[in-house]
Amino acid sequence: MSQARVRKIADRIKVTVAEMLERRIKDPRLGFVTITDVRVTGDTQHATIFYTVFGTDDERTGSAAALESAKGLLRSEVGKQLGMRHTPTLEFVLDALPETAAHIEELLAKARQSDADVARSASGAQYAGDADPYRTSADEPAEDSAP
Repeated sequence: MSQARVRKIADRIKVTVAEMLERRIKDPRLGFVTITDVRVTGDTQHATIFYTVFGTDDERTGSAAALESAKGLLRSEVGKQLGMRHTPTLEFVLDALPETAAHIEELLAKARQSDADVARSASGAQYAGDADPYRTSADEPAEDSAP
């Protein structure tokens, strides 16, 4: 099966699951879930659905349980929407992207603070030697003068 077809199937699964979570799945454990990506194997037998949950660790745990319990309903709807002979199995994986992005933002803030500290300490600094330690043409003795 071509990569373009597999990608189309992944996109259709993403839209279908997102719509189902928004409209038909009424599990109270389900928090504010966003489907971030879907990856389908080349033979279209398995789909890995990446999601994020806005909220606390307890809300993430509850949402994971809700998704696991709704997996059968979601898979049957995906099968109806795709109209394929074999409906791919679904696997839900919590996407670590938001936590990774928050960690990177934290590291960037530390780097900005460190740069500001260096700039602050360098603002009143003096050169240890000459401001320009390299020889220039003005420093060279004239060649036409005889010894």
